[in-house]
Amino acid sequence: MDHKAACDVLVIGSGAGGLAAAITARHHGLDVIVVEKAARFGGTTARSGGVLWIPCNPISKAAGVADTLEAARAYLRHECGPRYDEAKVEAYLAAGPEMVDFFTRHSEVRFASVGAFPDYHPNAPGAVAGGRSIQAKAYLRDEFGPALKRHPLLRRLARPLPGATFLGLNVARDELVHFYSALRSGRSLAYVAATLLRHFADLVLHRCSLRAVNGNALAARLGASASALGIPIWLSAPARELLIEDGRVVGAIVEQNGALVTVRARRGVILASGGFPHDVERRKRLYPHRPDENGHFSVAPEGNVGDGARLAESAGGRIAADWPSAAAWTPVSTWRDGAGSPRVFPHFIDRGKPGIIAVGPDGRRFVNESDPYPDIGLLMAHRGAESGASHGWLIADHRAFRRYGLGIVRPAPIPFGTHLSSGYLVREPSIAALAGRLGMDPERLSATLAAFNRDALDGEDRAFGKGGNVYNRYQGDPAHRPNPCLAPLETPPFYAVKIVPGDIGTFAGIVTDAEARALDAEGQPIPGLYAVGNDQASVFGGSYPGGGATLGPAMTFGFIAGRHIAGPANREDENGL
Repeated sequence: MDHKAACDVLVIGSGAGGLAAAITARHHGLDVIVVEKAARFGGTTARSGGVLWIPCNPISKAAGVADTLEAARAYLRHECGPRYDEAKVEAYLAAGPEMVDFFTRHSEVRFASVGAFPDYHPNAPGAVAGGRSIQAKAYLRDEFGPALKRHPLLRRLARPLPGATFLGLNVARDELVHFYSALRSGRSLAYVAATLLRHFADLVLHRCSLRAVNGNALAARLGASASALGIPIWLSAPARELLIEDGRVVGAIVEQNGALVTVRARRGVILASGGFPHDVERRKRLYPHRPDENGHFSVAPEGNVGDGARLAESAGGRIAADWPSAAAWTPVSTWRDGAGSPRVFPHFIDRGKPGIIAVGPDGRRFVNESDPYPDIGLLMAHRGAESGASHGWLIADHRAFRRYGLGIVRPAPIPFGTHLSSGYLVREPSIAALAGRLGMDPERLSATLAAFNRDALDGEDRAFGKGGNVYNRYQGDPAHRPNPCLAPLETPPFYAVKIVPGDIGTFAGIVTDAEARALDAEGQPIPGLYAVGNDQASVFGGSYPGGGATLGPAMTFGFIAGRHIAGPANREDENGL
C-alpha cells in the first residue's frame, strides 16, 4: 500500500528547536506534522538543564537586570572571534526576546529567572554577572497533573538524563541547596522529605511523576503546547530521505509503524534531529582527539547520529567543518546501570566545589576545576590529541565527598557501596595508596595535593585560579569561606572518579543564513529546507558564551524558522504541491 500524508510544514525532530518551529508555524495558520525518531518526544532538551542564554530577555528585564544589545554584541564578538556572523548574531539578538515573549503569551511555556548566573567568561568585554540565562519554569503537580489529563502525549515525554536524578526524582537547580544541606538544616531536610514523599506518592497513584523540572519541564511544556494546537507528533518515525523536486525540498519519506510514508510538505521541511554526537565517522573527521566508540562519550540521546546532516547534504547542504569546537564539550564519567547498559554522566557541578580537584594521569593538576565545562572538555580533548591520554581523575577527601557527592555518587546519607564494587568510584585510606590504585607516582600526587592545600588555606589558587572570578565562585559553595571553591583535601579516606572528554551536543551543524534556511556550497538558500537546534551550525561559531547557549539559539531560530516559513516569500500557489 502506498502511504501518503500532506502538510504545510514537516518538522523532523521534537526537541526545543523543532517544537518551537512547529508551534510558531502553527500559530501563523500552517498545517504542521512533527516526526520523531525515538519512542518518546523531547530529544536532548528533555535531558538538559532547561536553561536558555538570551541577552536582554524580558524575564530578566522585569527582575530589574540591566543589559544592552551593545554589550551583548561586544561579548559575542569576543567569544566568536573570526567566526562572528553579524547577520546571524543580529537576527538572534533581535528575535531572542521576541521569542520569549511569544511563547509566554501564546503557549504553555513559562520562563523564570535563574538569578545571578554569570556569563561563562565574565572578564571578557561585554560580559555580565547575571541575567542573560533564564530557565524553563518547573512543571509541578498543580499544572502538570491537569496537563497530563488534557494531553496524553505527555506520558511519552523523554526521561531525564540517567544518573542525574535523586532516588528517581529530577531535582531543579534551585532545589540543589536543600539536597546538599539536608543533614545540616532542618528546613532543608523537611523540604527534601516532603518532595520525595510527593514524588513516590505520585508514582504509586498515577504511575508517573507529576513534576517535570529543568529541560524536562521545557520539553513537557512545549509538548503540551503542540498538543493544544493539534500538532500531530509521530513517535518512532524516522525520516529516511528528503523529497526533492526541481531543486526544492518538498517533503520526506518517513518510516511509521514499519511502513514508508510519503509526506508532502507544501512550504518545506525543518531539520531539528539533534546533531551528530553519536556519528562516529563524522566525529573522527571533526573532533581533535580519539573520537571512536571508546575515546569520546556524549550525553545526548543515542539516536542522534547525524540524520539531519545526512539529509541536508543529500539536498546540497554543507556542514561547518573548521570550527575550534565542533561540539559543546564537557568532562564526563561512564558507568553501567542496573541492567548493565552503558551510561554517561556530565560533570557540571561537582568540579567547582571546595575539597575537589582534577588531576591528569601524571598526578598533576591541569586545569581550573571551576572553569566552564566546555573549556575543560576542550582542553581534555586537545590533551588527548597531543599525548594520547585524554582522561583525568576527580579527587575528593571524605568531607567534600559526603557533602557534595562525586559524579553519580550522591551526598550523604545516600549509600555508595555499589559504586565502589563496580569500580566507578575508587577509595583509599591515603593519598599514596590512591595514587597506586590510579597508576600514578605517589610522591608526585602527594606533592600536588600539598601545594593545593597550602593555597586552599589562603583562599587563593596560585596555580590555576580556581574560584578566581564570578563564574567560578557561582560554581562553588556560597556558605564556604573565604573562597567558595577552595578547601584542602585532608580528611581521609580519599575518593576518585575517572573523567574523559564528552559532549552535550554538536555545534558544527548545517550552515544556514539568518532565517535558518540551509545554504548550499555557493552560500545560497536551498528552497524549502531549514535547520534549527543542534542540526544547525551554532550562531556562536563553536564558542559557548553562557549557560543555555544551545537551547537559547534552538528556540530562537526555531521561532525564526517557523515565522519565516509562514511568511509571504514562502507561500506556494494553491495548486503547487
